[in-house]
Amino acid sequence: MRRWHGLDEVPADWGRSVITIGVFDGVHRGHQRIVGRAAEQARERGLKSVVITFDPHPDEVVRPGTHPPLLSSTKRRIELLEGLGTDAVVVVPFTLELSKVGPDEFVQSVLVDRLHAAHVIVGEDFRFGHKAKGDVALLKELGEKYDFTAEGAPLVANGDKISSTGIRALLESGAVEEACHALGRPHRVEGIVVRGHQRGRQLGFPTANLETLPHTAIPADGVYAGWLVCDSDRYPRFRWPAAISIGTNPTFEGAGERTVEAYALDRDDLDLYGEHMAVDFEARIRDTLKFDSIEALIEEMHRDVDRAREITSPGQA
Repeated sequence: MRRWHGLDEVPADWGRSVITIGVFDGVHRGHQRIVGRAAEQARERGLKSVVITFDPHPDEVVRPGTHPPLLSSTKRRIELLEGLGTDAVVVVPFTLELSKVGPDEFVQSVLVDRLHAAHVIVGEDFRFGHKAKGDVALLKELGEKYDFTAEGAPLVANGDKISSTGIRALLESGAVEEACHALGRPHRVEGIVVRGHQRGRQLGFPTANLETLPHTAIPADGVYAGWLVCDSDRYPRFRWPAAISIGTNPTFEGAGERTVEAYALDRDDLDLYGEHMAVDFEARIRDTLKFDSIEALIEEMHRDVDRAREITSPGQA
């Protein structure tokens, strides 16, 4: 798959394409259906398929401070799109100038002049152009003007309507299993492992404390079962069952800073500081609780680890 960061990287001799456009935050099952349909249409026509996505999120540019929690990083989004069989992904920098481009100019400059659209597939609620004036009906009209066809498709999978907004709401309530179903995979949170208070190590459960990426969609406070993921020179293709804690550690005095920590089950030999890691959330185990004693907390942590082991065991995950 070819990756282009900006339209200037599109080769001048790039042929006609079947194109799909969107932010595609999370690349959920509804997105997968549309991107997969574009790839299928391209193969049937003997053309290439191209996905256009944007970075940063348009809301942050048009209405600063309203950036929604993101379900995936740009890098992760590209990786997921690549797995859907598309031939190329172009990440268009979303700027204030781009937000002021009218629908006709956007279609001509991006879809026609740069990517030579033959067919365009978008979500049925897709909007484009200055002040979101363009919709699917207008896209079809402009297709007649510029010699391409267009269609709007519902963001559904197996009869379920799926939206990134709905998935964010599920995560905010801690419903990671339902979010997993909508995404088609566990929700992932990424970050750099930093030094924390090292309470987990003192209690016998050394954790990787993630400094998460800005605007990350982090599930509700609680304890979860999932996976600790890394692909670095030190730990290539590392994926280990984990117990994951999100919260402020209310049992300890002076607690208050919200953290995302993961304990790789039965591993106390890992040196992860400075590594870019990710945690995948498989299931919720319990709410965050304040314990009367450290001993009671340790007992509960042992139960959490046992439950995480059950959930991530082969045949269960």
